[in-house]
Amino acid sequence: MRHATLESIVVLAPLFVDALVVSFDPRPAHLVGTGGAIGAVFRHWVYLRFSSEGFPWPTLLVNVLGSFVFGLAVFAGAGESTIQLLGIGACGSVTTFSSFSVETVQLYERGDRLRAVANAAGNLVLSLAGIALAWGIVAWMGLPA
Repeated sequence: MRHATLESIVVLAPLFVDALVVSFDPRPAHLVGTGGAIGAVFRHWVYLRFSSEGFPWPTLLVNVLGSFVFGLAVFAGAGESTIQLLGIGACGSVTTFSSFSVETVQLYERGDRLRAVANAAGNLVLSLAGIALAWGIVAWMGLPA
């Protein structure tokens, strides 16, 4: 069995790097990153504006709104670049499953069992309703889905 020598690694390394560089297109990363920055700033604004000790309204709001906007873009037939910027980037960073999960458990742990269930059900039902509303708007407008 032959072991790789330093010489063979040095000779093959540029070929491997070239293969990686050729197959990487940075444009989607720029679109997703830009959208992600916009979504993150918007989510922070929503959190500052609508924070409440009693119920995680900001998380519910961003999840429903993000689901609606992403659904609208998809059902309206947005192009790949728009989906990368708006859907994956902005909506991906504005919506949050992790905060929703932690806040639901925190509500439960502090004894607010009904609010924990309402938060879990509300996020699921209202986010799906947001997507359904987006689908309905696109269908009503007669756009190809």
